[in-house]
Amino acid sequence: MKTVVLGSGGWGTALALVLCDNGHDVTLWSRTPAKAEALRAERENPLLKGVPLPDALNITSEQSCLEGAELVVCAAPSFAVRKTGEMAAPYLGRDTVLVSVSKGIERDTHLRMSQILQEATGYTCKVAALSGPSHAEEVGLRLPTGCVSACPDRGAARFVQDAFMNDYFRVYTSYDIIGVELSAALKNVIALSCGICAGLGFQDNTKALLMTRAMAEITRLGERLGGTRRTFGGLAGMGDLIVTCTSMHSRNNRAGMLIGQGKTPREAMDEVGAVVEGYYAAESIHQLAEHEDVEMPVCRCAYEVLYQGRDPKEVVPELMGRAKKDELLERSWL
Repeated sequence: MKTVVLGSGGWGTALALVLCDNGHDVTLWSRTPAKAEALRAERENPLLKGVPLPDALNITSEQSCLEGAELVVCAAPSFAVRKTGEMAAPYLGRDTVLVSVSKGIERDTHLRMSQILQEATGYTCKVAALSGPSHAEEVGLRLPTGCVSACPDRGAARFVQDAFMNDYFRVYTSYDIIGVELSAALKNVIALSCGICAGLGFQDNTKALLMTRAMAEITRLGERLGGTRRTFGGLAGMGDLIVTCTSMHSRNNRAGMLIGQGKTPREAMDEVGAVVEGYYAAESIHQLAEHEDVEMPVCRCAYEVLYQGRDPKEVVPELMGRAKKDELLERSWL
């Protein structure tokens, strides 16, 4: 099957390798001609050091590679998804399945990534989402990994499952694309917050408390927007939250640690040297929570630290003291 992966970052490259291993005709598209040329020459992506790119993997910056593709994977950073979808639109047909693997919420519109792609491509083709606890570095090494293919159209979800599934990359299906995409976006904000806690010197008890209460926030917002509760407790929800909040592979976690140690958000992102999706998601999620009137104190505090210059040292005492005993008893099941 002819497939194209749009975006030559670590995640796009890792997924291109999965598709190559499954015998598909795969092209990895880079927005920058110089990067495409470097990848072709070196046969290695610097973001996946030590992982060779097979000769069977085509690499290009030409948009014409999309012609005739049956499966197109959008692996652009969240802020570039709309432009990437608009670029691809003229080449997509009704039989094309477009898969979003980006994680975020669009600023001001509050749209999920699949909704952005639907708009940008004129609702031409079916759009699915692929998400779960999946560091590109580990997928590139062919370590056992599980993800969820989500689409209201069961046939499209299974089409994506069949394309990616192999002996090291297990794919489940779900109709709840709302819950899967919201989990993907919000967990990056929480990973930043966990990193900040670590940078402040807090340890496992604090991080466990933060992750669990943040999952309650994610679930509240997700159900308000039409997601199902079991999605948030599953692989795409709690599973992705755990891996992103606890691993040094996580750019969000590393950036948060630097912020907790005293660096500004911009300094931290510059030092990480790659896109920190949680930074962008924090503003979008804050807007969305206010719009939907959903109580999300952890995400609100993250927004205040990242965008309003609030001292992280002030945040933990506030969160620890925000509820009275009777309120805690009433809400302990959430």
